[in-house]
Amino acid sequence: MLPELLPMVIGGVTRDSWMGKPPLIFRTMALVPLPFLALGPVLGGGWALVALFYLSIFAFFADETLVAGGETVGGQGRLDVILADAVPVILGVAHLLLLPMAILFLSRGDAGRAESLMIFLAYALFFGTISTANAHELIHRPDWFRASLGKWIFVSLLFGHHVSAHLAVHHRHVATPQDPNTAHLNEGFYHFFRRAWLGSYFAGMAAENDRARLGDGRGTVTGHPYFIYIAGALVFLALALAWGGARGVAIYLGFAIIAQAQLLLSDYVQHYGLERRIGANGKYERVTIRHAWNAPHAFSTALMLNAPRHSDHHAHPLIRYSELRTRASDGAPVLPHSIPVMSLVALFPARWRRLMNPLVADWVRQQDMNRRTGQTSGQLTA
Repeated sequence: MLPELLPMVIGGVTRDSWMGKPPLIFRTMALVPLPFLALGPVLGGGWALVALFYLSIFAFFADETLVAGGETVGGQGRLDVILADAVPVILGVAHLLLLPMAILFLSRGDAGRAESLMIFLAYALFFGTISTANAHELIHRPDWFRASLGKWIFVSLLFGHHVSAHLAVHHRHVATPQDPNTAHLNEGFYHFFRRAWLGSYFAGMAAENDRARLGDGRGTVTGHPYFIYIAGALVFLALALAWGGARGVAIYLGFAIIAQAQLLLSDYVQHYGLERRIGANGKYERVTIRHAWNAPHAFSTALMLNAPRHSDHHAHPLIRYSELRTRASDGAPVLPHSIPVMSLVALFPARWRRLMNPLVADWVRQQDMNRRTGQTSGQLTA
């Protein structure tokens, strides 16, 4: 019953109508949890429970109802453009306010265990699902304010090095052994988490050290991005200690670990088993829409600022999230379920391999067929 009712709840959208331009209301879906999260610590855990329900059960059934991933991006009106610019900034500022609010409230221990757990889970899911996706969008923006806002979201989640690793390493080396955030075929998530976290930390540092040697103004210790990441993390930890003592630090670390795990789950899911081949010139083929998995599930795509349209992002990393498309009809590989569902499956490695390995094998066969027929993946970047 719930899947049939959801289209009416969210504006009369159906599978057929979604194939065109997404309704304007979907531009603001990521903002919906904000008032409920803010009211939870003030008026009681029931408000946070609404946000938790919205980000989990409601999102699942909405995705199952709205699978068609609106490919049309043309004809965006003035309000579309305004919202596309405003939503990431609103979410970024809200994140930096909600994080201390949650730590302060939960560390006081005023609520019961059940209520505290509901509030913790609601905030953790918001930070891991929406804040990290939003920060990812912001660090790709060319203006200083948005890029800095995205950086400080990651720093606040004790994951500042992801900024350098993502921009300087992941986009350059994706789908090759040189990228720590590309999951190998048959690699389980838990092994990937350790390898990707440490690998991206040191690969990002090496990239920043190279830039410093080229004389871009980062030669001083305090000008080095990793100094900012580490010093910023220490400041946030000190604030958590001041606000809530050891309990506050534990809560803060819980938020950070869950958010980091969700981000790395997304990387794991969206790049599992896909590899760029080495051409006759001895270099890896260029990154195309065939080198990342996509999810055409409309609701979680809206929540995650189109991050599940991952192929288009890697082929065109500078375009705004509101202009990304799924590109399935152009040959971009598609996941069988939404990113949140696939992330849950990835926590069970044997089940994950049974589901994904045949899809990777099909992808490899398709690449081989394209090469035999003379169609190169480089043709599919635009």
